[in-house]
Amino acid sequence: MRWWAVANFVSNAGTWMQLTVQNLLVLQITGSAAATGLSVSIQMAPGLLLGLAGGAAVDRFPRKLTAAVAQALLGAVALVTALLVALDGLDLPVLLALAAVTGLIATVDGPACALLGNDLVHAPDVPSAIGVGSLVHSAGRLAGAALAGVAVGFLGTAAAYAANGLSFLFVACVIPFLKAAGPREATRAVVPAPAVVPVPAGRPALGAVAARDMSAREGLAFFMGRPRLVALAALNGISALFGRNYSLTLVVLVTGPLAGDAGSFSKVSTVLAVGGIVGAVLGARLRRPSVRMVAVLTLAGALLQILAGLTPSLLVLLVLVLPMAIAESVGDTAQSTVLQTDPPAHMRGRMLGAWSSIRTVWGLAAPPMLGLFMELAGVRVTLIVGGLAIATFVVAGYLLRGRKPRSRALTRGHEAAVPAQARLSTAA
Repeated sequence: MRWWAVANFVSNAGTWMQLTVQNLLVLQITGSAAATGLSVSIQMAPGLLLGLAGGAAVDRFPRKLTAAVAQALLGAVALVTALLVALDGLDLPVLLALAAVTGLIATVDGPACALLGNDLVHAPDVPSAIGVGSLVHSAGRLAGAALAGVAVGFLGTAAAYAANGLSFLFVACVIPFLKAAGPREATRAVVPAPAVVPVPAGRPALGAVAARDMSAREGLAFFMGRPRLVALAALNGISALFGRNYSLTLVVLVTGPLAGDAGSFSKVSTVLAVGGIVGAVLGARLRRPSVRMVAVLTLAGALLQILAGLTPSLLVLLVLVLPMAIAESVGDTAQSTVLQTDPPAHMRGRMLGAWSSIRTVWGLAAPPMLGLFMELAGVRVTLIVGGLAIATFVVAGYLLRGRKPRSRALTRGHEAAVPAQARLSTAA
């Protein structure tokens, strides 16, 4: 697990180096902001269209092999991009094609690497492993953003892509040496065939059922039939649409009503990153996170967002931003833990694939919607109304959920009062 954490830190630092300069590269090549947005959308599109298929592939094939191949392919794409940039051979069609290939590989790489990390620890320690992964992600983001400026300043834009490519290859080289914590069902997602058992006529064989269960459609049906996962998706969606996009809303707040500059927003971004790291450390200590915990943290973030919309100065905003980032980070860790531990082991790749598709919808829809709302109503109103919408959704969901157990209890009490023979007669 320590080796895996080091490898992921290197990989995350490389990824954020590339992401930091990617938009700049597109603007340098095309001179068009629209083309920059198009490249981002094309890279995200495979997650929306093929997320379930990628998750099904992770469930079907050995996880270490799948993760290693995906990391090697991502490294190759980054190195090819670096070479083309260095040789001035990168034009818009090639750039968009490389973005699409990267997004396609990521539909398999994301769930494979997430679940592989869980295999390296015993089941009770999986929440901590997910928390460590969140911490590594936040630390890699800070390091990558800092190293990007150094790399571009001294070596040029191609250096960031080359460093990212080498970081992927480093992870691919580490994966074969990783060992699972013990005999776990998750180390290979395919459920082993049981001993031969007589099958009654007219019923499908167990092997046929297992094969059917490996399909992406079965994974989606399982996800939609799991109330806890549907509730998580709803919480994630409402917070993505009306909050969380702090890199968009807070930059407008700082540079607009608070009359700050780029340096002021840099301070806000730093505090957000520090809060993310603190939240990841706290999230790593979670043992049994629940949907209710995610809802409470979502509600806390919404209330803090309302206060941010009312803040009179940059100093007050900096005080509010830290707990906002902590609540978001702990909530994300709890959410990831539920997603990766609630489903049975042979379904987890497809669950993460379905989650990737759902999150991509919010990721594509939220920024333009928030941007339009800020244009029409202003950033303060956007933050306040968004926070109120999230809080209302969470409270309403809790109240509606509170009614269901009472209804079921009344039903059970009524059924208990009916003689068993009468119930059997009614059923007949």
